Amino acid sequence: MSDADAVQSKYVLQTAGFDARFPYTNQTRHCFQNYTDYFKCISAKGEDFAPCKQFKRAYNSLCPSEWTFLWDEQRENGTFAASLEP
Repeated sequence: MSDADAVQSKYVLQTAGFDARFPYTNQTRHCFQNYTDYFKCISAKGEDFAPCKQFKRAYNSLCPSEWTFLWDEQRENGTFAASLEP
């Protein structure tokens, strides 16, 4: 088995699936919604709740990393624009 085959079998790359709430090509709102849904979900159910991980995979796939770093800082500072209460 080559190194490429070993890496390919170790990792499964996938993007966020189709979401009927966001049918258009601009995925900015879809990105933001998945980010907020993830933190609402872990707040309500805990980080080990498997369905929450789907939101995280989706926002990691859709959102630019600069945005998530900024939003993480805003959450820590208490200045995030959206409510993350479940």
